[in-house]
Amino acid sequence: MLALFQMVGLLGLLQGVQLAHRQEWKQPGGSHEQPLPPMRDRYDFAIVIPAGGIECLWQFAHRNGSFFFSYQVQRTSGLGHDRHILATVNDPNGLHLDTSQDVRGQINFLTRETGFYQLCLSNRYNHFGTVQVYLNFGVFYDLETTELKRTELNGTLEAIEKSTTKLIIDVFHMWRYFNFARMRSRTDFNLLQSNCTYMNWWSAAQSVAIVLSGILQLHFLKSLFARQPNNKPKC
Repeated sequence: MLALFQMVGLLGLLQGVQLAHRQEWKQPGGSHEQPLPPMRDRYDFAIVIPAGGIECLWQFAHRNGSFFFSYQVQRTSGLGHDRHILATVNDPNGLHLDTSQDVRGQINFLTRETGFYQLCLSNRYNHFGTVQVYLNFGVFYDLETTELKRTELNGTLEAIEKSTTKLIIDVFHMWRYFNFARMRSRTDFNLLQSNCTYMNWWSAAQSVAIVLSGILQLHFLKSLFARQPNNKPKC
């Protein structure tokens, strides 16, 4: 935990240095200047999709950004237990970009336009049960490919800026892989817990069935030797 706090502090310090040397940029095709987009914009949370339902999210991104979107079904509830979902991504113009249809998946692409990208998750294969899906999505930018209007900087400061940028991007990717591993571990834990509950109930039902079977067999054997009113046994 201490190492994690140290990493967060280091990342904040590096971001401060990066922001200190960041300039303004011009949007392609426009004459007005806009602030430089953030180096990354990421989110991770879980949502519940009802039976046969669909949930859509929108993420804003500038052009020439690297968009990433990963998901994983954590648990199901209700009568249906199909863990497959349909994930789709559309660009700001509504054009379909990519589709993923599985229990877990990833969609990565380069943003060609600036605007809101639509992410939709459909529970169309499970009409009698809800699913809980963990999401991890966002966008990050490579400053070397962004059109920047730079002033003349000292060579040492420029080298520090490039090193800081590379380090921030590497830490960000490490966070992505760690988040995906956490997502997998949580799903496995839910599955083990569900299997444990299922086995406990099934064992209890089998034990009751065995006891009832023994009682019925004993009652049947006693009825074979029961005497009739004329004091003659059945066998």
